[in-house]
Amino acid sequence: YGLGYNFSAAVAVGMIALAGVAAEFGVVMLVYLNNAIKHRQEHNMYHSVSDLKAALMEGAVMRIRPKAMTVATIFFGLLPIMWGAGSGNEVMQKIAAPMVGGMITAPVLSLFVLPAIYLLLYRSKLQQTDE
Repeated sequence: YGLGYNFSAAVAVGMIALAGVAAEFGVVMLVYLNNAIKHRQEHNMYHSVSDLKAALMEGAVMRIRPKAMTVATIFFGLLPIMWGAGSGNEVMQKIAAPMVGGMITAPVLSLFVLPAIYLLLYRSKLQQTDE
């Protein structure tokens, strides 16, 4: 929308590719969050909400560098397509545009929103077991 592209098959292909990358970000983040919680449970360090927050922080922090490298690779790999000109480049720009925009929002979603949702879900489970 920001670039003035109409929705087309090329834009849809770019959005599908972005959905795949975003799903991969989310799944890998959930694996790391689950592993961090499990690690704390195995070492008897998981009793309170502050322990849950520490586990979520630990799991999320372990994903920052790999996620940043993935985002940078995709983002900078697609920028020449966005800036280029030539035959066939118009279609490629419409495929690359959702990916470039999504590489800004997808990492933010997986680094901040998913751990926050986990905090809400697991906090209620912790409070139910305390009762």
